[in-house]
Amino acid sequence: MGFMPVFYLWVAIMDLVSLIEKTVTGLGYELVDVERAGRGLLRVFIDKPEGIAVEDCQLVSNQLTRLFAVEDVDYARLEVSSPGLDRVLKKEADFIRFKGEKAHIKLRMPIATRKNFTGTIGDLDAGVLRLDVDGAAVAIELANVDKARLVPTF
Repeated sequence: MGFMPVFYLWVAIMDLVSLIEKTVTGLGYELVDVERAGRGLLRVFIDKPEGIAVEDCQLVSNQLTRLFAVEDVDYARLEVSSPGLDRVLKKEADFIRFKGEKAHIKLRMPIATRKNFTGTIGDLDAGVLRLDVDGAAVAIELANVDKARLVPTF
């Protein structure tokens, strides 16, 4: 019985993400991430190959606002933005798209007593990512990745 509220919250969040993803992809954008923050803040991160402009965020925000009114989604504020230079990497497609880029990866379970790695994204094969860390190849199962972000280069 103690897990029931957590399970229903998780299902509600997954339904919301699915609803947002259908709308965002229908408008021609990629849904990068959805975050719920304090005081009813809902953050939606979008992307497209050419990059995101303010007008893109406005278009998606207007569409989501209408959708949330129809679907009775509870939120106080909505923020729509680009993922930024330190873009989060969540899906296999993200690691494939950004092959050759530098990333910081935090693991759930350590590999050789380390949970944090920064290196160049290599090949992805059968759910295993190759990361070049200072000239040494590290094999990381995507299922073991807790958080991953691109490292901005200037």
